[in-house]
Amino acid sequence: MSDADGWRRVHPLSPIVRGGRATIAIAVLLLPTMLRGGDISGSYVQLAIAGVLTALGFASWLVTRWRIDSDDLQIETGLLRRQSLRFPLSQVQAVDIVRPGLARIFRVAELRLRMGGASGSTARLAYLPEREVEPLRVRLLALARGAKHDEEALAAEASAEEHVLTTVPTGRLVASILISDVGLIAEAVIAGLIVTALLAPTAAAGVVSGGAVWILTVLTLVWRRFNQEYRLTLAEGPDGLRLRSGLVALTAETIRPGRVQAVRMVEPLIWRLLGWCRLEVDLAGRQRSKGEGEAQRRSLRAVLPVGSRVLAGELLDRIVPDRPREQTRPPRRVLWKSPLRYRMIAWGRTETCVATTSGRLRRVTCWVPLQKVQSLRRVQGPVQRRLRLASVHVDTAGRGVHAMLRDRDAAEADRALVQLTELARAARRGSAAAPAA
Repeated sequence: MSDADGWRRVHPLSPIVRGGRATIAIAVLLLPTMLRGGDISGSYVQLAIAGVLTALGFASWLVTRWRIDSDDLQIETGLLRRQSLRFPLSQVQAVDIVRPGLARIFRVAELRLRMGGASGSTARLAYLPEREVEPLRVRLLALARGAKHDEEALAAEASAEEHVLTTVPTGRLVASILISDVGLIAEAVIAGLIVTALLAPTAAAGVVSGGAVWILTVLTLVWRRFNQEYRLTLAEGPDGLRLRSGLVALTAETIRPGRVQAVRMVEPLIWRLLGWCRLEVDLAGRQRSKGEGEAQRRSLRAVLPVGSRVLAGELLDRIVPDRPREQTRPPRRVLWKSPLRYRMIAWGRTETCVATTSGRLRRVTCWVPLQKVQSLRRVQGPVQRRLRLASVHVDTAGRGVHAMLRDRDAAEADRALVQLTELARAARRGSAAAPAA
């Protein structure tokens, strides 16, 4: 449905899907009455609540419209306080297609554009017909790259085949969750309840009733991670990296080339024994946004929830091709300050990328493209001053990955600070001079 001046509305069923839990709650309230006799005229309170929510949802749908105006996405909404929002497509960091469980039932989907900048603003078109979402995503990405409104070129790009890089096996995902920190906590809670139930059944009932909130929280974290990363598929397309995952709520995300702020590889202690690791990327604009569910509030995006180091290396070659291959260790006197962390501390650099490694029980390696560096800081604490050590912090626009040259010799830290500052300045100049992709 569109106006003569290009304005369009979202799907009429959007208020129902956007209501989510409220929609389900209304159905639960009215269903028993309908099953008892089919007459709901006596349920005045339930009918009044349903009527008010329906009217509010209809009003919200009526005053919300959107259009593509030149190279901007414009969204207008608001009944009493009118808002007109413009999102420059040149600042798009990533494009997501989200299909919650209720949206899949009504065959609609949400299109979400994540923008750059410190605020991490998000443009949300919730909800659109499923058949319109993918062509619109392709069109927005093409405009973000500076392409013109060429319908034939857009159609050719939409039909272009993608190259699948990896798909996470379900069995490996389940095993990785079970031996992760969240999984081990859940197993400890369940084992404790079983032992308590066998030794003291009366006490077990009290423990369950008193700790129900904590038990549900732990189980929810385990389920959420499984639901978000189920059958995650990473593919390479003409518009960037494409990620699809989800069991109940499906998510399809496109990461544009050059939009990755940093990359992090996490290797927990037990995972290292199996040769497994987790690879995550940090994108500007992935901060918490109003109106988003918990599944979309995470600051990092796992491109490899669990996999081998060899596979992680292949993916790194595509995301940060000029990454450092070798890293230098710190001086031995660091043992006096960080005996558990000493064997994992290291850093390295190339002309365009810096890498750092740290951790105690779990090893964390970070790669930061120098063109994404926002600031560099030299920090020296009291213990470090006594040992003639210093650390250099590498700050980016993203908030999920923090690279740090930890506990280096003070003279080495000074040299690294000067070198990285010059290299970051040169990388940003080269990025600005390069033609837009």
